[in-house]
Amino acid sequence: MDIRQLQYLVALAREKHFTRAAAACNVTQPTLSGRIHQLEQELGVSIVKRGQRFEGLTPEGQRVLKWAHSILENCMSLEQELAALKGELAARLVLGVIPSALPTVSILTDAVRRQFPGITFSILSQTSREILRNLGDFSIDAGVSYLENEPIGRALTVPLYKERYRLFVRDDHPLADRDTVAWAEAARHPLGLLSPDMQNRRIVDAIFAKLNCTPDPEIESNSVVSLYSHIRLHGLACILPEHFLLVFDRADRICTIPLVEPDAEHVIGLIANDRDPLPPVISSLVDVARTFELPEHFAARLV
Repeated sequence: MDIRQLQYLVALAREKHFTRAAAACNVTQPTLSGRIHQLEQELGVSIVKRGQRFEGLTPEGQRVLKWAHSILENCMSLEQELAALKGELAARLVLGVIPSALPTVSILTDAVRRQFPGITFSILSQTSREILRNLGDFSIDAGVSYLENEPIGRALTVPLYKERYRLFVRDDHPLADRDTVAWAEAARHPLGLLSPDMQNRRIVDAIFAKLNCTPDPEIESNSVVSLYSHIRLHGLACILPEHFLLVFDRADRICTIPLVEPDAEHVIGLIANDRDPLPPVISSLVDVARTFELPEHFAARLV
């Protein structure tokens, strides 16, 4: 058994297609298939369900895949630690981020890159449940998600900031000149909300449920860009985290009004697999996250 065999297996599980997995590994399809078959012979178990095309992994294959992820992660951590000892820490870090945290994650990644220029990022928009699942199978290195609302299991967590909520409306909306709006009053207006698979939406629904309100949103979307379009072009009111103020343009005639009664807030933070020792790139990310704060010119926009 060697590292290449495990890399090929991980690629096949990710791509779910022999030819695509081979292309991702820069080898021919027969080479990839042959090396995985060789792994099966060495371990004495069937790993891949056989058929005309890839049909998934056997139960034994799923266990081998779990170990493969762990072994490859440890190999990468060793390489990173040796590079760090030579002052050459460089890696691409895959970060899963809930949509409501996307406006602020650039502040975190920028802070990391200022301290560690060799670290680059691949940022993926994912639901909180996808982040936990992908951390479990090592397909992402860390996540930015809610820390308190739903179980996250055994993980290393670092609080970053508190998410609060506002009503985003165009400046000709009936509520545009208000200093605050009660959640119950917002429920009586046509609304756009994030889709039900988002934890942000589950938070919003729970608030309305406690108030015995049952708003019927006119638009649901897992894309904030889509909601933003409906605010700006069609005058719809949307409930979003206040940090979207950081990316909305003042020239777009959009007003944001704090939602009150209740004053709701939820902690957003960094989540990573709790390992000892931590891979150097994750350790660097955690160290920066522990000193995270919004720059003054960003914080001023939230007042």
